[in-house]
Amino acid sequence: MMTLIWVLIFLLLPVAVLWACSKYAILDAIGGVVICYVIGIVIGNVNILPTNSAVIQDYMTTLTVPIALPLIFFSMHIANWKDQSSLVIRSFVGALIAVLIGSFISFLIFGDRIGPDAWKVAGMLVGCYTGGTPNMAALGTALEVDTSTYIAVHASDVLVCGLLFLIMISVLPKVLRKILPIQKASIEEGMFKKPEEDAVFGQKEFTPYFSGFNRQDLPPLIRALLFSIIIFAIGGGLSFIVPEWIAPVVAIIVITTLGVIGSFSKHMRESAFTFQLGYYFLLVFSLVVSSMANISQMTKTAPVFMGYIATLITITFIIHVVLSKIMKVDGDTQLITATSLIFSPPFVPVVAASLKNRSVIMTGMVTGIAGWVIGNYIGVAFGYLMKML
Repeated sequence: MMTLIWVLIFLLLPVAVLWACSKYAILDAIGGVVICYVIGIVIGNVNILPTNSAVIQDYMTTLTVPIALPLIFFSMHIANWKDQSSLVIRSFVGALIAVLIGSFISFLIFGDRIGPDAWKVAGMLVGCYTGGTPNMAALGTALEVDTSTYIAVHASDVLVCGLLFLIMISVLPKVLRKILPIQKASIEEGMFKKPEEDAVFGQKEFTPYFSGFNRQDLPPLIRALLFSIIIFAIGGGLSFIVPEWIAPVVAIIVITTLGVIGSFSKHMRESAFTFQLGYYFLLVFSLVVSSMANISQMTKTAPVFMGYIATLITITFIIHVVLSKIMKVDGDTQLITATSLIFSPPFVPVVAASLKNRSVIMTGMVTGIAGWVIGNYIGVAFGYLMKML
């Protein structure tokens, strides 16, 4: 009975968090993921979980991310990418190069201090800074990152990137417009080939909330969820026929690939709120995985990870600015691209508002979604490359 109660608690608390964030601006500013992590850490460290909770937690963390990924990918319209302007492509490529170089340098500096799992952390962070939290969670699963390490890395990421985000919406717009070219011609939304539906890449909006949800949205959303479960079953099934050491990687890569393929289906793209449902499952994952963390152990390792991430972010951003200068990318495009890759598309409108330039929103959406797609592949490859070194 207690097992069922805790499963329901883990499933329903994120619903309450989503509702609260949609109602109160201060909670929305903090973010659902952060709130779920805090609640989970409290739950896991006050001795209220049943003795068999580890089994529940393990099952739920294993299931949630692989189901969330296809739902998020279904919300994309990849066919649009071929029509994007060369300016956006240059900024995106520059950002990827900067992330890889910054990650390599940071790994050389901090690898020995982190220990044997440094290569896993490196791969996870590369995925995170090309696609945000979904990739970070997926790579944590694929590379079998220890729970305490994952929480320490994510907590450090939240603190460092929270400070970075404040700088990005306050100081950097003016600074970058002095260093980089001024945007001569706005990248209007009309330059981007839109899907037939009046939406952003097949979704009503890229927010975490089910705003405007109605009964007509339910059947296609259930269908999308069933397809996501089928994709998870295929990825999980294939992982059983490969060597055990590579099984988690195979599962995540297969699930990512099939999710991307599914996004080419008009029926999948027209299933509204698949992004929001995928985000909900990420909140469940965040709550459950943080409830497994040992806070005393986490506080010992977090300072090292904060230094690692601060160094990585600083080097990456500087290199991206230099490359943008070389490739003649304007300051607004550079900043919105960095935002979409480091923080993911939902943060793009906030930075666009600070820039007072609505025209870059579509740029951020395109580069952010591209980061979601390739982040898992790059993260796995980079992690194993660092392991070889």
